Amino acid sequence: MTGQITQFAAALCAGAGAWLLADGSPWRRRSRLLPVGAAGAAPSARRRRPMTRPPDAATVRVVLGCLAVGGLLALWGRSALPLAAALLAAPLVARWWRGCLARRAADQRRDAVIALCASLAGEVRAGRPPGKALADVGTGGLGVPGGAVLAAARYGGDVPSALRAASERPGAEGLRGLAACWAVAVDGGASLASGLERVAGALRAERDQQEELRAQLAGPRATALVLAALPLFGLALGATMGVEPLRVLFGTPAGLGCLLVGALLEWAGVAWVRAIVRSAERGAA
Repeated sequence: MTGQITQFAAALCAGAGAWLLADGSPWRRRSRLLPVGAAGAAPSARRRRPMTRPPDAATVRVVLGCLAVGGLLALWGRSALPLAAALLAAPLVARWWRGCLARRAADQRRDAVIALCASLAGEVRAGRPPGKALADVGTGGLGVPGGAVLAAARYGGDVPSALRAASERPGAEGLRGLAACWAVAVDGGASLASGLERVAGALRAERDQQEELRAQLAGPRATALVLAALPLFGLALGATMGVEPLRVLFGTPAGLGCLLVGALLEWAGVAWVRAIVRSAERGAA
């Protein structure tokens, strides 16, 4: 039984490693093998059947980490259940990791919008034209939509529309206030600098409120994380005492029942704490 588990885990890790080394090469090979004359037909083909986007390297590493942990537990407990659980949990862990990266990117965009409003207000108050000031300040941290805003400012395009389009990304919602100030200043002759300073102040106050809320919720989250990790410490303690808890959990009916009940209670506790945190975040918002 142990030899079969070892062979299965080795084959699975080898396949996942080959997928990581390929780094999405099937999609890239397909795009490279298209003939030059088929460039006009490619958009229509993509409209008929959209291509699946290859996973990024961070997601692949998270999935491989889950499989590695599951394989080690399977070898330690001499059961295929940990590897199967790792296969089931890998998409959820990858989704959680992508959510963390998305929240971090949204925070960076929020800081970039605040810096843009403050810098642009200073340039306009110094007497520079709004379009020239925006082109000189730049839109670093806003990605491709920020480049569209910069192009509209440099070549006389519709800057408010470009700002509203860029505000659709998470964390860049403050650009809507910038777009409103820009439209009012250009059409009605109002002071753009004062409006931008007010927008920057409001965005700073909102950011400070969110950071304070996160600081207040850091304690409950840390407590929930410690409580959720206590069963792992218990398993490690039993293993150091020579009890072999994984063999009992995976190899006996009573152990499987205890494992199922414990997993359900663990999931219920984590979901309850998460619901409390989300309720507090919605109330603050």
